[in-house]
Amino acid sequence: MSALDSGELPDVDRKAAVDLVLEMMAVPGKSGDEAQVAALIRRKLRAAGIKKTAVVEDRVPRKSPLNGECGNLIVKVPGTVRGPRRLLMAHIDTVPLCVGSRPVRRGNVITSRDPHTALGADDRAGASVILNAILEIRRQRLPHPPLTLFWPVQEEIGLYGVRYASIGKLGRPNLCFNWDGGSAYHVTIGATGDYNMEIEIDGIASHAGARPEQGVSAIAVAGLAIADLVSNGWHGLVIKGANVGTSNIGYVNAGEATNVVTPHLTLHAEVRSHDPRFRERLLKEFRRAFEKAAQAVKNDEGRPAGVRFSSELRYESFRLSEKQPCVKTAISAVQAIGLDPIVQIANGGLDANWLSARGLPTVTLGCGQRHAHTVNEELHVDDYLNACRLGLLLATGHT
Repeated sequence: MSALDSGELPDVDRKAAVDLVLEMMAVPGKSGDEAQVAALIRRKLRAAGIKKTAVVEDRVPRKSPLNGECGNLIVKVPGTVRGPRRLLMAHIDTVPLCVGSRPVRRGNVITSRDPHTALGADDRAGASVILNAILEIRRQRLPHPPLTLFWPVQEEIGLYGVRYASIGKLGRPNLCFNWDGGSAYHVTIGATGDYNMEIEIDGIASHAGARPEQGVSAIAVAGLAIADLVSNGWHGLVIKGANVGTSNIGYVNAGEATNVVTPHLTLHAEVRSHDPRFRERLLKEFRRAFEKAAQAVKNDEGRPAGVRFSSELRYESFRLSEKQPCVKTAISAVQAIGLDPIVQIANGGLDANWLSARGLPTVTLGCGQRHAHTVNEELHVDDYLNACRLGLLLATGHT
C-alpha cells in the first residue's frame, strides 16, 4: 500500500512540534473570531517557503449564519511523487472558554495555567499536526504525493466551516484525514447526527400579585413539558428498545420581573442519534410534550398558551466501511508507528460528517486531547507527538 518505497519512516522534531502546539493554543480564536490563528498559520507557511498565493481563503463568512472574521484556509501543494491527492484537515476555532488560555507543560501533560480557561487543545492540537507535517516536509525535503491542507473555521458552533466550504477549491482529494479528539490510535469512521430546536412559548401577561389568574405563565408551560420529557424517558440518554439517542435542553430565556406572569419564553435544545428515523421520533416527542403542556395551562377565561416549534439539521450521521481506502490507510499508519488501532463511532459531531456527506469520505484520528470544553482540558504530549508522526506518514504517502 505504500506510495513511497523508502526504507526508514520519517520522524518529527519533537521539541519543534511541542513548541508549535503551545504557540497555537495561546492564540485566541473562538468560533467566528479565527483571524489571529489563521494569520499565524499563514506566517508559518510563508516561512517554510509556501507561496503567499498558494494559501486560499474561501467565503464561509458570506454563507454562515455567524458571518465571521475569515473563511477556511486551504493550501494545495503539488506532489513531488505520483500518487492520489491526500487531504489533511483540522478545525482552528475553539469554544469561548479557551479565550485567554496560557498553556504550560508539566511533564507529559499540557494544561492551561489559568484555572478559569480551557486549554484549546480542541482542536489546535489537530491544526498543529497538519501544520507540523508540512513544516517537516519542507525542513527535511521529504518527497510526498499531491496534498491539500485544510483548516476549517466555525466547527464548534455547528460545523459551519465544512458545511459551507468551497469543495471545488480542495482539489478533488482521494484520501481525506481529519484530526480531532481522543488518542492517536483512535480511528473514527462514523459519527452521530444532530438536530437543533428552538421552541417559543407565548403565554399571557398579567400582574402576578393582583391578577395571576388572568395570566398564562410561559415558564409553567416549559416546566410541565420538561417534566413530561424527563418522566417518560425522552430527555438525556434515551433508550427505547433497540433505539438509542440523546436529547438536551441547552438554555432558556424568559422573564424580566417577579411580579409579572411571564408571557414569553424561548428554549433551545438538541436531539442526536445515529439513526435518522429515531432522531425524527425524538423531535416529535419534544413537540408533543410542549404542545400538550401548552393546552394544560389556561387562564380564568380558558385561554391556553401558544407554541412555535422550529428545527434545523446541523449535521447528518455517517458511517464509513472499514474497507474505505482512507480507513484502511489510516489503520495502516497507526500500525506503522507501533500502535494498535481502535476503530470507533463518535457520539459527537465532526467536520468529517459534512465532508463525507459532500462526497469526500473522511476518517478522523485523535491527537491527544482530554476533557475538551472544560477548564480541566489537557493535552497528552506523547499522544500528540504520535499524532504528528501519523500526520507526517500520511502526508508523505508512506502508508
